[in-house]
Amino acid sequence: MHDTTAMLIELGAIILVLGLLGRLAGRVGFSPIPLYLLAGLAFGQGGILPLSASEEFVSTGAEIGVVLLLLLLGLEYSASELVTNLKTQYPSGAVDFVLNAAPGAVMALLLGWGPVAAVALAGVTWISSSGVIAKVLGDLRRLGNRETPVVLGILVLEDLAMAVYLPILTALLAGVSLAGGTVTLLISLGTVGGVLYVALRHGRLISRAVSSDNAEMLLLVVLGLTLLVAGIAQHLQVSAAVGAFLVGIALSGEVAEGASSLLTPLRDLFAAVFFVFFGLHTDPSAIPPVLLPALALASVTTLTKIATGYWAARRAGISAKGRWRAGGTLVARGEFSIVIAGLAVGVEPRIGPLATAYVLILVILGPLAARWTEPVARRITARTGSRRGTGTGAVGATGATGAAGTVGAAGATDASGSHDVSGSHDASGTTDASGVAGAADADSADAAGAVHAGR
Repeated sequence: MHDTTAMLIELGAIILVLGLLGRLAGRVGFSPIPLYLLAGLAFGQGGILPLSASEEFVSTGAEIGVVLLLLLLGLEYSASELVTNLKTQYPSGAVDFVLNAAPGAVMALLLGWGPVAAVALAGVTWISSSGVIAKVLGDLRRLGNRETPVVLGILVLEDLAMAVYLPILTALLAGVSLAGGTVTLLISLGTVGGVLYVALRHGRLISRAVSSDNAEMLLLVVLGLTLLVAGIAQHLQVSAAVGAFLVGIALSGEVAEGASSLLTPLRDLFAAVFFVFFGLHTDPSAIPPVLLPALALASVTTLTKIATGYWAARRAGISAKGRWRAGGTLVARGEFSIVIAGLAVGVEPRIGPLATAYVLILVILGPLAARWTEPVARRITARTGSRRGTGTGAVGATGATGAAGTVGAAGATDASGSHDVSGSHDASGTTDASGVAGAADADSADAAGAVHAGR
């Protein structure tokens, strides 16, 4: 009885603190993830108030949190949307992988952690936080912007890539042989392909079988099915998280919407417990030695994510302003980085503190980057253009250089090539600043080009 009483007291205290931290984060306008991680550090070994009686429950709750995170993410997409994204966005996904996985792998090798740790740290730096980014897009009212589908397409590709990456990482961490790892990968690919095929051909039948007008029955069926599939996937070494993601993909229509609304509060609760659990198993004294590598990784991968978003948006025909917004939005890291680090701490314990510090930095920097990358880039571009114009006399009193030429020199021409007639082909050859500013559409106007044209 004493153990149960202590567990209830500790668990109640943890949940109450998480609720207060979540309210604080909401008022400040940031993601609560860094506060949850800090709470875990405070409650864990070496922290201010170590807890032990509730550790087993928190461990189980953390596993459920990962499953629910991926289930809710899968419910956001249909199988047809995923297939379409694969066909149209795969070059952006390849660029994303090369630019953002490489820094983590290189850092692990420089630190002497070995090839397996390099594969794990590559995943930590590669995957953006879908949860944080979705919240940021909503808070900034950018869900209807032209660049938002590009951002979501990259996130979907990252999520699908996890279906291949996580089984490979799990096999490497378990020391499975090449043959065993190949079998695991084939099972994973076969499972993903099979679920996508069934979801495409028979998704309506599955949704109809799960559907219920009773909210309680719908909650029980979807949650039970998800945990069952996640457990079977884990047994097959495919990853419980991927299994939950595939269940979400298989459900669609009203069932997906109803399940999402019912499961969102549970997801938020157990996801918070998951971040606390990760913090509980990270010794705060182990963070200072890895703080400099974490800062270096955060700096490099902030730039590589911005470059990824810029390139992907440019490829989709978005103007310069939208390209910078897309790049800044992708900076945040979160849940997947912690999941990967949690798997790898058994092989290289120092990955845990490094990943914690890295995620803390980028989950705070992410919303700031989403908000300020485009204005900062616009000002830098404007100053650069002003200096060039002053030094070369490119824009004289007669305005010989048209707006289209000036914008092109600044590298900010909209990919669609559309310009206002009065701004780019004025009969007298002069550049009208108001004409250029009015050329772009409301949600992707190239403000930098307007500044240049005005100068």
